[in-house]
Amino acid sequence: MVVPVWAWFATIGGLLVLLAVDLFIVDRHPHEVTVGEAGRWVAFYIACAALFGGVIWAFAGGAHAGEFFAGYITEYSLSVDNLFVFLIIMSAFKVPVIHQHKVLLIGILLAMVMRGGFIAVGAVAIAKFSWVFYLFGAFLIYTAWNLSRQGLGGSGDDDDDYHENALTRLARKVLPVTESYDGANSFVKRGGKLFVTPMFIVMIAIGTADLLFAVDSIPAIFGLTKHPFLVFAANAFALMGLRQLYFLLGGLLRRLVYLSAGLAVILAFIGVKLVLEALHDNSLPFLNGGEPIGVPVPDILVSLAVIVGVLAITTVASLLKSKRDEARAIAAGTAESTATDSPARESATESGEPVEHRH
Repeated sequence: MVVPVWAWFATIGGLLVLLAVDLFIVDRHPHEVTVGEAGRWVAFYIACAALFGGVIWAFAGGAHAGEFFAGYITEYSLSVDNLFVFLIIMSAFKVPVIHQHKVLLIGILLAMVMRGGFIAVGAVAIAKFSWVFYLFGAFLIYTAWNLSRQGLGGSGDDDDDYHENALTRLARKVLPVTESYDGANSFVKRGGKLFVTPMFIVMIAIGTADLLFAVDSIPAIFGLTKHPFLVFAANAFALMGLRQLYFLLGGLLRRLVYLSAGLAVILAFIGVKLVLEALHDNSLPFLNGGEPIGVPVPDILVSLAVIVGVLAITTVASLLKSKRDEARAIAAGTAESTATDSPARESATESGEPVEHRH
């Protein structure tokens, strides 16, 4: 797939325009984002991604469009798991609700720039060294194993203690930081000296946290497409829709108890696919004399079906389990209440006092 320079500039320019519109409309008047508002924005960004995929289909064919959609869905689903960490960071920094959207916007914009560097390095490495796929595949399988060890309790059982990463701690140490927020300002002047506010620090925390998540998501999408343009576009659209998804899902995040298990299956599948592709294009001299090995490699349609199918099963199973757990909790609470109330009823009956009937 040959992408002209103007297509890169047009795509990046379009993304910047969308971000500017989002920033102007939503953050012009800071407010608490409602579920309805977040839902409309999520639908808007998904529609933009679908439109972009349609353009890819029209100009480059269905195979490349399928690669974009598979990458976009994978990146978006991996990002949902990251929202748990965002929730913890927002809580740890006590970010006012009306300013959380701006924090996510700037933090994710920083992550988008840093991910661009990751993608560039990954593309160069893959172009020069085909054996990199062995490393990517092994890393994804290892990551999948770690996710599976969380158990079927899913991400909702994660420890809610937040520990600042090295870059965030360095920023606190080097920069003069105010004790409290100053509206949505990241910088303030006090006594003629420039200070940064906790708003600036939390943006660094969000941006660097998302960059760490790219360590597994970038290899994963390279397992679905080798084209840097599609890798970048899928990441960008997934990140842009992530902010609104944060407000839309809200408490629903805790209900996705099998999300980690589903993501583990997806990452393991892509990891195996990467190893198979590396074997298919093998050039390592100690394997089959440096000759390619004729192993079957799942095509993009199979990959897309697996990703969508696993996510659908995971979501439905999670919601059903959460519903059952809530019903059991309500039943247990009712039984406990009845058991607690019974001695009082018996005492009242024995003393001849009337028992109140509640309707």
